[in-house]
Amino acid sequence: MLRAEDNKFLTESGPGTGMGELLRRFWIPVLLSKELPEADGEPKKIVVLGEELLAFRDSRGVVGVIDQYCPHRGANLWLGRNEECGIRCVYHGWKFDTDGRCVDMPTSYPDLNAKDLIRIKSYPVREWGEMIWAYMGPADVMPELPDLEMAMLPASHRYVSKKWQDCNWVQALEGSIDTAHFTFAHLSFDKEENEILDIKKHFVNPIARMSSDHMRWIAEDPRPVIKIAPHDAGLSIAGGRLTGSDNIYWRIAQFLMPFHAYAPSAMPGENIFGQTFVPVSDTNCWIYTYAWNPERPLTQAERDAYDRGNGVIAEVDDNYVPLRHKGNDYLIDRKLQKTRSYTGIKGVSEQDAAVQDSQGPIADRTREHLGPTDLGIMHFRKVVMDLARALQRGEAPPQAAHQDRYAVRSGACVTSKAKDLPAVMLERFGDVAGFVGRPKVAAAE
Repeated sequence: MLRAEDNKFLTESGPGTGMGELLRRFWIPVLLSKELPEADGEPKKIVVLGEELLAFRDSRGVVGVIDQYCPHRGANLWLGRNEECGIRCVYHGWKFDTDGRCVDMPTSYPDLNAKDLIRIKSYPVREWGEMIWAYMGPADVMPELPDLEMAMLPASHRYVSKKWQDCNWVQALEGSIDTAHFTFAHLSFDKEENEILDIKKHFVNPIARMSSDHMRWIAEDPRPVIKIAPHDAGLSIAGGRLTGSDNIYWRIAQFLMPFHAYAPSAMPGENIFGQTFVPVSDTNCWIYTYAWNPERPLTQAERDAYDRGNGVIAEVDDNYVPLRHKGNDYLIDRKLQKTRSYTGIKGVSEQDAAVQDSQGPIADRTREHLGPTDLGIMHFRKVVMDLARALQRGEAPPQAAHQDRYAVRSGACVTSKAKDLPAVMLERFGDVAGFVGRPKVAAAE
């Protein structure tokens, strides 16, 4: 468990907070590229780390992320006209470009050059992996974009979406690196309503691509041994389950600073899933979700399946709100819960959201009782809190200087019991950290 003051430190992300300042030292996804589909199109209100901002694509196709409010009289620039490389306030006509510079001030005398004295908050922006990223930290220490493998591949090799979630970003991320909860939260079974459940006999495969052996091992061993391997970009978090032979079934997740996580289930050649957890406020977040295959383009059938919700990708509406969400109790089906599913909720992503949201807007970690399968959670908390406190002492997070080390993979494998985690990682990925480097097939963007 954590002390109340530590839980507050861990979960706050606003300007001036310890964790908020740490997050601002890294590039942050703020929109999907397709949410700003055209030059001079409709701007978008966004809230990131508690800051109210405005995103727009100007006449050149360049994206700006600026303060949402005009500095003249405080009118919201979302009402403004996106025209001729700037947003023009509809109240008195002040106009601002993507760098936050006032480029026209019709209410002032031209000879005073008053517009040259006015500048509003703006953040550097990049488009990377079909997402729009902003850097909200000090300009003199701005890092490179992270070498996420999915972003370095051609668009044909990936699928990118996002979903809204009604809880603090930390508890959502902690759920993603918890390799133990699959046995209950996501396992499906098949039984008559009045039949006594024997999970070993009745389980069914909730994700069709997983073999029955893998599902059986997950069902039979709810206490995976957790192993942690720190690396330059974050942590490898492995959960090993007994197979009934001399082998171990390993599911290896990745945590990448400060808020990226990769799911642990992909076998060699299968699509890999990842998530990026971006605080909106301290009580809700956007989760950017993606799947990629480094060896081949995704098929249309796979894309259609992701549109309907698959793995960490939720089925969402036009505003990227999941169809099954807190407001409608995730459409929980109590009969289904008795006969087919522990949760009675459709969708792995939605099952995750339900349990994470149920912890409260901000989980009270003073009431926790952690156990051996929570080792990854403990390491994650220690890493981010230690880095945030070090930053308060003037020590920059070293991961921000190692963006070239973010090209890692997560995944699953079956290996001999005699192998330790470094040997397992070498066998599965060819590197003890799961590092694979830049792909041979480079992105066209």
